Amino acid sequence: MRFPRLLWLFAFSVAPLFAQTTPEGPTSEKAQKSYKEALDDVHKRRLDFALDSFKKADKQDEGRCFACQKKMIQYGLDLHEWKTAQLAAEEMVAEAQGDKSIALAHFELGLVLFNEALDKRKDELFTHAHEEFTKAIAASPNFPDAIFADGKALAHLKQDDAAKAQFLKYAQMKPVGDPRRQRVLRFISEPELARARMAPAFAVDTLDGQHVSLDDLTGRVVLIDFWATWCGPCREALPHMQQIAKKIQGQPLVVLSVSLDSDEQKWKDFVAKNGMTWTHYRDGGFNGPVATMFGVKAIPQTFTIDADGVLQDQHIGDASIEGKLKKLLARARELQPAETSLK
Repeated sequence: MRFPRLLWLFAFSVAPLFAQTTPEGPTSEKAQKSYKEALDDVHKRRLDFALDSFKKADKQDEGRCFACQKKMIQYGLDLHEWKTAQLAAEEMVAEAQGDKSIALAHFELGLVLFNEALDKRKDELFTHAHEEFTKAIAASPNFPDAIFADGKALAHLKQDDAAKAQFLKYAQMKPVGDPRRQRVLRFISEPELARARMAPAFAVDTLDGQHVSLDDLTGRVVLIDFWATWCGPCREALPHMQQIAKKIQGQPLVVLSVSLDSDEQKWKDFVAKNGMTWTHYRDGGFNGPVATMFGVKAIPQTFTIDADGVLQDQHIGDASIEGKLKKLLARARELQPAETSLK
């Protein structure tokens, strides 16, 4: 199965740490025209054409268009156009000045190589990614995301002791309760999980006032349902979700519905009116933090996560997921026979 995007496995946010002073777009007139065409193609969801135009604009700007390069990496990853994404990251490395910019450029290149390695399952790419993350850390030692990423690369290379050391460094940089800190502590105790396709680590405050972290739900199957009150297909799928939720009594299963509604009161009223008695969180839109982590571009969409936190299944639309849930629940019951479901 191909999940919508590999990069969300990291869900990094390094912009606040590494502010860029580079101009937003290209400087030459020809490049500016190509860049505008690329943005128009993005708006029309013609991403393959957009990627070609961003690449063209960067070339017309003599490989110095930082904004073009960022887009080349973004859509190169989305479309698995690895050569284009790598070219952009290498140009960033070549143009970087100052420790922080150098660290970020090597980190970007490492991410491209790591995601390509996940796609192609090639150890030499994981090795190259590790080398780039090492350069990023050398330029900026207090760079948590690079340290975490290096731990992941080392784990895929089966260098578990070295990976654990990086994860421990990362954990020491993060406060207690941080979802990503929880995740790396699990990686330290269970290195094989660092090689698995783990669902993104997140924590949310639910409609009924609970603070729910995905890693707190270890031992239970988690079904995440992205939806919105304004979404017709979501409303049509509601009876199916109600049937699933009705069957979870006594089962090691958590159903978490993530709403993309912007109107909080409308969302609350809809949940109450329709007797949606399971766990709910409002993310606010497609740009919400959880939707972004999971790469959600269409709803309804469900993600099925096993008792270890590994992403097992993903569906757009009202899909039949009972068979998969049944198998995952059987294993969860074997692991924690006394576990009860979150309500």
